Amino acid sequence: MKFTNGFWLVKEEYTPRYVRDIYEVEEESREVKMYAPYKKIEGRGDTLNTGMMTYTVTAPAPDVLGIRMQNHAGNYVTEPYFRLDKGEEIRPLVSRIENRYEIRSGKLSLLFQTGNPEMTFEAEGRELTCIKPKTTAMMRHREGKEYLVTGLNLGVGELVYGLGERFTALVKNGQSVEIWNEDGGTSSEIAYKNIPFYYTSGGYGVFVNHPGKVSFEVASEKVETVQFSVEDQELEYFLIYGPDPKSILEKYTALTGRPAPLPEWSFGLWLTTSFTTDYDEQTVNSFIDGFESRNIPLSVFHFDCFWMKGFEWCNFIWDETMFPDPAGMLKRLHDRGLKICVWINPYIAQKSPLFREGMDAGYLVKRKDGRVWQWDLWQAGMALVDFTNPEAAAWYRSKLKALLDMGVDCFKTDFGERVPVDVCWYDGSDQEKMHNYYSYLYNQCVFELLTEEKGPGEAVLFARSATAEGQKFPVHWGGDSTSQYVSMAETLRGGLSLADSGFAFWSHDIGGFEDDGSADLYKRWVAFGLLSSHSRLHGSGSYRVPWKYDEEACEVLRFFVELKSKLMPYLRSLSAEAYERGIPLMRPMHLEFPEDPACGYLDQQYMLGDRLLVAPVFSPDGWQRFYLPEWDWVHLLSGQKLSGGRWHREQYDYFSLPLYVREGDSLLELAGGR
Repeated sequence: MKFTNGFWLVKEEYTPRYVRDIYEVEEESREVKMYAPYKKIEGRGDTLNTGMMTYTVTAPAPDVLGIRMQNHAGNYVTEPYFRLDKGEEIRPLVSRIENRYEIRSGKLSLLFQTGNPEMTFEAEGRELTCIKPKTTAMMRHREGKEYLVTGLNLGVGELVYGLGERFTALVKNGQSVEIWNEDGGTSSEIAYKNIPFYYTSGGYGVFVNHPGKVSFEVASEKVETVQFSVEDQELEYFLIYGPDPKSILEKYTALTGRPAPLPEWSFGLWLTTSFTTDYDEQTVNSFIDGFESRNIPLSVFHFDCFWMKGFEWCNFIWDETMFPDPAGMLKRLHDRGLKICVWINPYIAQKSPLFREGMDAGYLVKRKDGRVWQWDLWQAGMALVDFTNPEAAAWYRSKLKALLDMGVDCFKTDFGERVPVDVCWYDGSDQEKMHNYYSYLYNQCVFELLTEEKGPGEAVLFARSATAEGQKFPVHWGGDSTSQYVSMAETLRGGLSLADSGFAFWSHDIGGFEDDGSADLYKRWVAFGLLSSHSRLHGSGSYRVPWKYDEEACEVLRFFVELKSKLMPYLRSLSAEAYERGIPLMRPMHLEFPEDPACGYLDQQYMLGDRLLVAPVFSPDGWQRFYLPEWDWVHLLSGQKLSGGRWHREQYDYFSLPLYVREGDSLLELAGGR
């Protein structure tokens, strides 16, 4: 959100109250308070008729400092909030020379002096960022709304990454970003997974600890600053010193959580019925027969929405006209070595028999007048399960448990973004903050059920929406793409941005979701999809089985499924690193090579772990331009050697792509493929 009109002026609809002074400092047992009035205090009379910002500085972990800002502190509504793991919160070390203060946590320091609103963050003798005058303020709109705003300065050439799954440019400089979950597809600036966390090439990260809407102006309103604001009376953020990107992510995920271990079968190939296609058990078997006859390994079969009757999503009951013997069918699929996933969402259509059941029990979100909140977008008269009500969550889990008892292995937890703000929650949660946080409660409810029923290490979701901490419930996929090369590229950008935001596992719809797409695109997307952490064939109105394109597509799919199978020991080691340190499997080039300035903007290639460079082909003619960092590189499949520290342009058939390891790497033992 923008408040100013250039350097000098504030927009006429806003009245600013800038922090002008740090007047007084108080040290308490595990925190430091700083009182910062909205005018310079030069005499006793200046303490009257003015507001004041209260800063509370904490040290939740070494190399991390928390800054909580409060204008008016009289807030009785505390839910929802992120459940951060602060361990044994350490006491910040405070030193003072006259009116100059240093507050330290590990290698990170906050420096300021009374009588001046400026603050500086330093680490190991180097300035990381600072807060300048006329940066922190309460902005009052002429209609009465108030916004708390602050910002951290950027250095020359400093690049900003993260803020969730964003399909815009990977480097966020120059962008306005709203942390507000919405269903917009991959070709939009809005996103399903909005995370109020970013890090920079300057060696630090910033997590804004606010579950509601946070508006970021990333070197946009003020080109020297990452500004963030909320419509609230308080705001907390944590500054995390790295100094390298992996260390930043490790410390950030120590606070917000790391992914639970995943079953190995989840890394295999997933096939779905697709969204609006016609299917029954015979159709499903024809797909599986086609894979078996072509020797294409398949791990998971997913039933999308129409396993239930239309107008009744969700009733969690198999459509008996299409699946008269669901338990028997699931057993027959298990006998063929497949795991089973079914599609769900948190919405209850009015035609569903669960609507009356949930309404009578008080399990559905209500309007302020006590009526059930309903609308017709997506499903006629649909309502929303209130996961803040423990009984409602248990009721929802009981419906899913019946499916698990029948033979279902996992769930695709779709949606969770369309959450109203004009409602009342069972536990009294803040309406605006629950909009994003709902995705956490929804996925937590399902993931914990799977863990209880299947055991630790066997739970897996295929989730679309998320907020901070959502990385604890993998896997997440990239949402609704189109069947075009440009959409394949934006999908990759979204996945890399999500990786920059602390999410270790990620997938996408191989071949694109909307439209049919060409055989050429499908084969190129197959290579990209099987070199992602998780791999799923999925579409909207058409099937994504390879023979619908051509028989060569079957050969290409089999080739890359087998290649991923060979890479499983490597993927297992990367997964262990994700569980233990929070480091993603698919990594932007700048995450793995932060010292190489050429890697800063790269968004058409990535590292799969620390050893395998992947550059999907985004053109029908097979030519792809890619960059190899300073090293001697060898193509994993062909053995071709190329020098690093420069760009290359090569042409590839459908059975190859830029896929390089550093010379001498043991992964070369897998070369030869075809």
